[in-house]
Amino acid sequence: MGQLPETRVLEAFNGSSSPPGIQLLQLLIAIQAASLASLGGGPDFDPKYYVDLPLKYPVDTTAEAFSSLPRTLPSGTISSDTLQRFLEENFGIPGSDLVACRPQDYTPEPVDFLPGVCNPEARRWALKIHSLWLLLARQVADCVKEEPNQHTLLPLQHPVIVPGERFREVYYWDSYWIIRGLLVSKMLETAKGMVQNLLALAGKHGFVANGARTYYQNRSQPPLLSMMVCAIHLEAANLTLVEQALPILRKEYNFWTTEPHEVVIQDHQKNKHRLSRYYAQWNTPRPESCIIDEAIAKGLSKAHQAELYHDIATAAESGWDFSSRWMEDHQNLFSLRTSAIIPVDLNAFLLQMELDIAFLARATGDDTTERYFTMAANARRLAIQTILWNEDESQWFDYWLPVNNSKLQSVNSQRVILQEIMLFVCAGDAKIERVLEAFNNSGLMHPGGIATSLRETGQQWDFPNAWAPLQHMIIEGLATLNSEKANKMAIDISRRWLKSNYVAFEETGHMVEKYDARYCGKVGGGGEYNTQTGFGWTNGVALTLLHKYGWADDQPLAPTYNLIPWFTTSKFYMCKVCSKSAFD
Repeated sequence: MGQLPETRVLEAFNGSSSPPGIQLLQLLIAIQAASLASLGGGPDFDPKYYVDLPLKYPVDTTAEAFSSLPRTLPSGTISSDTLQRFLEENFGIPGSDLVACRPQDYTPEPVDFLPGVCNPEARRWALKIHSLWLLLARQVADCVKEEPNQHTLLPLQHPVIVPGERFREVYYWDSYWIIRGLLVSKMLETAKGMVQNLLALAGKHGFVANGARTYYQNRSQPPLLSMMVCAIHLEAANLTLVEQALPILRKEYNFWTTEPHEVVIQDHQKNKHRLSRYYAQWNTPRPESCIIDEAIAKGLSKAHQAELYHDIATAAESGWDFSSRWMEDHQNLFSLRTSAIIPVDLNAFLLQMELDIAFLARATGDDTTERYFTMAANARRLAIQTILWNEDESQWFDYWLPVNNSKLQSVNSQRVILQEIMLFVCAGDAKIERVLEAFNNSGLMHPGGIATSLRETGQQWDFPNAWAPLQHMIIEGLATLNSEKANKMAIDISRRWLKSNYVAFEETGHMVEKYDARYCGKVGGGGEYNTQTGFGWTNGVALTLLHKYGWADDQPLAPTYNLIPWFTTSKFYMCKVCSKSAFD
């Protein structure tokens, strides 16, 4: 019989001269594996729980106590009672090193809150969403700074808003939509504090980690920090923050635009273009999901396992963990090739970063930096149009790199998979109508919003799930176009999304991280863990859309009739009663 994962990890720990932070992770991963063996798996077993445990005593003392626990032979398992007693004696509850707090700028009903929301029921619901900031507000406890080697949590100076439930710490790209919602709630100081926390992390490490945990420092997430800084600055001009942020943003930009993230691609005319990809600095199982990753890679060679673990972590860096978008066979996680893909959305984010840095530099009078990043934005826009635009489909698609070690890649192939990735920022007037028509015919539009893809794989970033940040990106993209048709589409998607959020809230009492696009008010599912409530970015997007579009007094918030799919891949959905198209 092979060794249990906890045995392998403990052997590495006991003979290790690793830094204390690494030793802590090794111990917690061993406890994660032991807990699985003792308690069994199932939908309620969450491996992240164990790497979030705060230690009461030093790592070596706790490791010695763990090694001394009696084990059943020949399996080597620890009885559930013994393990539970050990956890209670040696650890705090996950999240206990984050203290609930009341943001100083929170008021139950802010002045001039959502003036365009006139419907009483919509206003009541919006105020309930606003009140959820109190449930999600946290301050990192002093003990994290005083005893950093007893926590996987990273110390942060300012209070934060967390996503919710198992996501009990700060996450990078979630924070952008949380901040947008906080600004609607007139909580500028809380929003600014969250940005300053992220700037501190980026200043120290050169990038913002996936989340504020030591085990997330092997990867980042979609780079939205510049957009957060701009959001704060546009809300209330703050040159002090801008001047603090600019050198840090340039450092983060360098992280994304140098190897291994940047790839140079040569087009058919032998012109060279620079685009970026996700690329985690990791090739072993993710600590927060170690047992899951090991199960996916079971039976593969050591070399193939290392490649797969790298692409799993890279998919987590993308924020889309997991999706058929990254799978070579469209279905199975062992076929992930995330690091071999040039994603449309990442390069759209970097284009926005370049425009943002140019804008912020102009605000400070730094003409040299403004010119440099304006030129960089123009070059990336050309690269996106040359390499990622598909003329036949009138859409932008991810680009798959050939598998070789050359630093200079030639044009190979686009991966034509319908996704919720529409690069409206690059759509010139000549392309607008074509892009809108392609989007309208994509099959992604549903009663509950925009589905993430057309493939139903059981992964959470696939059909039929719909996610708040993707709805918002598409709505904002459509709204920026000089097109009445695009603006109507943006309003329509916003209405569908808000109604679905509202119906689900009334039925469950919760805002959730994802929804089922096929139906108004149905909660989404799939993926590695149960659907989570809270929920930071969903709350932020709902408030942002209500602020942008309002809600008329005579406009019902709940659907006036039930919508059911007429054809599963059609863009049309019909009313049961009158057969009227939902798009009419």
